[in-house]
Amino acid sequence: MHSLREVKPKLLDLLNQVGKGIGENQLTIIDRGRPHLLSFNEKKLYVYTFNYNNVYLKIGKAGNKSKARVIGHHYNPASSQSNLAKSILSDESMKIYNLNENSVGNWIKNNVDRVDIELNAEVGVFVMNFIEAALHCMYLPKYEGFETQR
Repeated sequence: MHSLREVKPKLLDLLNQVGKGIGENQLTIIDRGRPHLLSFNEKKLYVYTFNYNNVYLKIGKAGNKSKARVIGHHYNPASSQSNLAKSILSDESMKIYNLNENSVGNWIKNNVDRVDIELNAEVGVFVMNFIEAALHCMYLPKYEGFETQR
């Protein structure tokens, strides 16, 4: 398994190979720590990752007008159709933690590693989509896609 903190050169190389090269300074890897220290910059695009016990749970993306997706949706099961909190609460293997709608958000912030890739907005949505897809292929996140399609 690749460490997300060390994947930057690989992503830059993949982007070069498909003719969408970007500068090294246009892509930043941000470890959000524990509890997660979240920030949002409307001049950036985001690909976010959640990893628990060396298993990627969710990898997603958010544009520069999607502050709520970056900052809050994944911590509140009622916030959207698809979010990490809802997936965790639906997962039988996670029942051992006795989580509920009120506790799951804080549990995520304090127990799940979150590392984001922050991109300068001018690289564009297709580069953001490509990075998300590349990470899906590399890490096979547990709560992405339908299990029957894997």
